[in-house]
Amino acid sequence: MSKEELLFVPLGGAGEFGMNLNLYGFGPAGGHRWMMVDLGIAFGNDSMPGVDVIMPDPGFIEDRRERLDGLVLTHAHEDHIGAVPYLWRRLECPIFTTPFTATVLRRKLDEAGIKLNKSLTEVPLNGRFRIGPFDLELIALNHSIPEPNAIAIRTPAGTVLHTGDWKFDPDPVIGSAADEGPLRRLGDEGVLAMVCDSTNVFTSGESRSEAELLGSLTTLIGDCAERVAVTCFASNVARLKTIAAAARANGRDVAITGRSLKRFVEVARESGFLTDTPAFVDEEEAGYLPKDKSLIICTGSQGEPRAALARVAAGKHPNVSLEEGDTVVFSSRVIPGNETAIGRVHDQFVRRGIEVITERDHFVHVSGHPSRQELIRMYQLIHPQIAVPVHGEVRHLAANARLAEDCRVDNAFIAENGAVLRLGPGAAGIVDHVPTGRLAVDGNRLVAMGSEPTRRRQILYNGAVMVTLVLDGAGKLVEEPRISAIGLADGDEAGPGDWVADAVREALAEMSAKARRDDGKVQETVRIAVRRAFRRNFGKKPVTTVHLVRF
Repeated sequence: MSKEELLFVPLGGAGEFGMNLNLYGFGPAGGHRWMMVDLGIAFGNDSMPGVDVIMPDPGFIEDRRERLDGLVLTHAHEDHIGAVPYLWRRLECPIFTTPFTATVLRRKLDEAGIKLNKSLTEVPLNGRFRIGPFDLELIALNHSIPEPNAIAIRTPAGTVLHTGDWKFDPDPVIGSAADEGPLRRLGDEGVLAMVCDSTNVFTSGESRSEAELLGSLTTLIGDCAERVAVTCFASNVARLKTIAAAARANGRDVAITGRSLKRFVEVARESGFLTDTPAFVDEEEAGYLPKDKSLIICTGSQGEPRAALARVAAGKHPNVSLEEGDTVVFSSRVIPGNETAIGRVHDQFVRRGIEVITERDHFVHVSGHPSRQELIRMYQLIHPQIAVPVHGEVRHLAANARLAEDCRVDNAFIAENGAVLRLGPGAAGIVDHVPTGRLAVDGNRLVAMGSEPTRRRQILYNGAVMVTLVLDGAGKLVEEPRISAIGLADGDEAGPGDWVADAVREALAEMSAKARRDDGKVQETVRIAVRRAFRRNFGKKPVTTVHLVRF
């Protein structure tokens, strides 16, 4: 029998924000048993026109699902559980998570017509259980949602701490402060690797406590003379409690609007949270409240076009309206990629004389992720032999790897999506890569990003370009490039001209003689050059197709 080994394989969330999908494999080569940690989505933005929801392609593990022993969900954020309703039928494995996350997940699955029955196991906070060859212990930490968990994964090859999303909050509004005792004991026991959140690695110091917000928001709301709307992440139950308390301190009743917000309020009350927060006013009644005696909490902090806040900004919400002199508070951070959408909503409010306040203007938000000093503290508690940064773009992963090395961690690996990282036994390293991809929701089906349905949407928003090249065997142009464009010039505006042909010629000239004889390399090089040329001249990234003819 071949030697048993422990593998880590991210299929989503490593090198990007969102869409977390992590795999751990243990066993002999070719016979690994697998466990999945988290299965999340991301939301489309202006770079993906017409796409609302995307998720990692689970094809690698789907092909091995008879050896997939279970899925563990660290917490109930969409980027960690949102893909379960879309992908569970492809995997049909047992799911393990804590009660709050289980309650959120059941509601999502009910909407999708999925009944898990005995496939969903609730694990108590700090519980210990087994999945196949993996001995798991949950370690409760703090985050911007109830019941976030790190997972200690024990195997014969060594122990891994998978942190999930976390911070050290000395005074959380929901739940208890993280107990460092289990972390210290785990570190003393010996940890082979730590797979760690990298979101705030560029932020110095420590993340501020959620409890610190109450005084700041109370003062801010007290300074507002007219109606106030506050937007935040619907899942941030602690923030809902804080906002409601700040409103009550100023004699304001609180209404909520937004489907996901109402869902999380119901789940929070059902799970024993928000028990000391009075019932919220129905949004239908919000308009009847005196403006100086009301506060409205809205979904849509990321500029989502279908969310409540975007409809309020456009003056199209059926029950909630804001007027000149009112105030909107963004009690949230900007998720990278959403800047344009959020700015659009800001502009709509400002144009109507409504004041917009963000974290740049006032203390209205604290992060749920660890800043550098908290990361250092975690490395000092766990002192792993190997650091594996996740949950961030490549620059975040690289910075977290450098920080780990500064904390005297022996090895730090940047394992982007698809990397097969062998953790042990013996020398660790990336030993292979597996196929990865993204799926988009298209109506009631999933399609691969880049497939015909998503290409049609891209053409609608960004146009299309067709380039025809006639080359000889050595890769030299026999005729001038022929370029046709759709949806990129209007009326008397000049379409693609000599500058496109120049971009093609320059791209070919920079290729080696060997590369010019490779049809695939020529087509891809020219495609990229043409898209860049249109980006410079038209500010568009058209769908570009290159036809190549050889003489």
